[in-house]
Amino acid sequence: MNKRRDLLTDVITLARLIRTAADKRARAHGMTRAQWAILIRLEQQPGLLQKELADLLEVEPITVARLIDRLEARGMVERRPDPMDRRCWRLHLTDASRPLMNEIDSQLGQLACLTTQDVEAGALISFADSLERMRESIAADLATEPPPP
Repeated sequence: MNKRRDLLTDVITLARLIRTAADKRARAHGMTRAQWAILIRLEQQPGLLQKELADLLEVEPITVARLIDRLEARGMVERRPDPMDRRCWRLHLTDASRPLMNEIDSQLGQLACLTTQDVEAGALISFADSLERMRESIAADLATEPPPP
């Protein structure tokens, strides 16, 4: 039994299950998890360029463009001209998106509670700290050199 390897498998499985549960919740509102991710990012960082948003979400710019088109058609997002570069458009949430943002926040809060309901508060804090250290370790490794063959 390799506890370190098993931990990675467990984290990957948990992430997949959380994505599946988030997909289900988004579909119940006639949306996709990808659309929710865009709305959440724009709430956190209004005025992003489509390219910047694509980089943050780790998807191709054309994928973001199509998702933004759909969100714009629903009145949730608007493209505003960049004051410094007329070729670029900045992305912003509209006032019409506010009720949906509250619902997304509620749904993700419920999902977080469901995911952690059987974990003691102290263990949860320790686990969150451990995950952050793991994330920092892998990010530092990725920033250095290519992985070994």
